[in-house]
Amino acid sequence: MEGNLLHRHAHDETFTESRGDTLIVRGLRVVSHRLKIQGVCDVVEFHRDPNGVTLAGREGKWSPYPVEYKRGKPKPFDADELQLCAQALCLEEMLLCSIQEGSLFYGEPRQRTKVTLDAALRERVENMLSEMHSLYMRGHTPKVRPGKGCAACSLKELCLPRLQKNPSADAYIRAHMPGEEELP
Repeated sequence: MEGNLLHRHAHDETFTESRGDTLIVRGLRVVSHRLKIQGVCDVVEFHRDPNGVTLAGREGKWSPYPVEYKRGKPKPFDADELQLCAQALCLEEMLLCSIQEGSLFYGEPRQRTKVTLDAALRERVENMLSEMHSLYMRGHTPKVRPGKGCAACSLKELCLPRLQKNPSADAYIRAHMPGEEELP
C-alpha cells in the first residue's frame, strides 16, 4: 500500500509541472524497439539545456533526467539501478540523446541517490535483457531461490518460486475446498 501511495502521484501522466528551467513529467511511457522493452518512468525531469533535444509543444532544448521512486530504502543489490538504466536506454532511443545520470528516490530516507549510467551498467542491462528474451523464446522459466530481497518485493504474493511449490491444481483445490464430510 505504501508503494501504491508513493507511486500514485509519480504515475499521474496528466500532471506536468514547470519549475523554472525544469519541466517535470510523470508517468511517461517509454519503449526501446532495439531492446524489445517498454515501461513507464515514474518521473522524467527535463532540464533546459542548449545541447539538449527539442520537445513537442515546448520552446528551447531539454535534457532528460529519469527519476525512479522506490518505497523503502536503498537495497544491497542493484535491481533499482538496472531498472533506472533500462528507462534511460528507452529515453535515449526515443529522443535520440545521451543520458549520463539519473536518480532513485527512496521513500524511507526521503532522499535521492544519484546513479551514474556508465558503460558497465548499460552492458549488464543489455545482457540481462538478451538472456530474458532468449528464455522467453525457448519457453523456459528458470527456477529461482527466494532470497533476502523477497520480503520487500512488491510481487511477493505472485512469486513464481513460491507458486511452483504447489504440487498440483488438484491438491490446491482439495486443500481449499470443503470435503464431503464438511458439506451440509
